[in-house]
Amino acid sequence: MSVPGEPDDDIGELNSILGFHIRLAHGAVYRHFTESFSDLGLTQKQVSVLWLIVDDPDISQAEIGRRLQIDRATIMAIINRLQKRGYVERGKSTSDKRRQTLHLTPAGHEARIGAQQCILGHEQWLKARFSEAEIATLIGMLRRIHE
Repeated sequence: MSVPGEPDDDIGELNSILGFHIRLAHGAVYRHFTESFSDLGLTQKQVSVLWLIVDDPDISQAEIGRRLQIDRATIMAIINRLQKRGYVERGKSTSDKRRQTLHLTPAGHEARIGAQQCILGHEQWLKARFSEAEIATLIGMLRRIHE
């Protein structure tokens, strides 16, 4: 059994590599997410897009990409897939006719509700490992890496 702060016999000096532990944590979270969402057939990025469209009903494709830190080609492919599934519609902005906005269809709203229920279960699984203070600290530390 390994002792915190000491090298693990199974992984040696990798135990002291922060990036290695971030990769392992990401893998565990991603596996649980994938299992939780297998019945919905949605990816993490697709769920995030649906969520942002509900939170900001007149949002543009470019703005979603910016907020999620996803390049233009990838966000276009994600939205095209969601549109093909009948979850998203493209339309004109009410405030700027040159701007194209995104809206959820009724099927998109249903998918988002199902995704929200899965996310709550997934978050419960993840957050059960930490206190509220630890969650806030962890989010702050992770933001320092990705922002």
